[in-house]
Amino acid sequence: MKNLKLLILALGLFTVNISAANMNPIKPTDELRIEIVELIGSNYMNEMQADEQGAEALFTVNNNKEIIILSVDSDDDLLEGYLKRKLNYKKVDHRPSKHGEIYLLPVKMVKQL
Repeated sequence: MKNLKLLILALGLFTVNISAANMNPIKPTDELRIEIVELIGSNYMNEMQADEQGAEALFTVNNNKEIIILSVDSDDDLLEGYLKRKLNYKKVDHRPSKHGEIYLLPVKMVKQL
C-alpha cells in the first residue's frame, strides 16, 4: 500500500512537470495578430477610465481554427472580460503548425481623444 501511494505521487509529479515544460508561449504571426486586432475592435475605448491600459492574453488555436483564451492578465477586470468576450471561440484563418501551440499576445489599449 505504501509503495502504491509513492508510485501515484511520483506519477503525479512527473505529469505536472511534463505539462509545465510544454507551456512555452510563442509570439503569434503578423497575420494572426492582425486578425485578433480586428476582432478586438475599438468599442472598449469609450469605457476606458485611463488613457492607456494593457493586458497579456495567453491563448491557443484549436483544430476548428477557433481562438481559445487560456488567461488574460491585466490590472483592469473590465478589460479582461472584454478581451475574453471578444476573442474566445472566434474563428480565424490561422492553422497552428503543431497541436497545442500556445501564444502570448501583449495587448495595449490607447484612448483616442
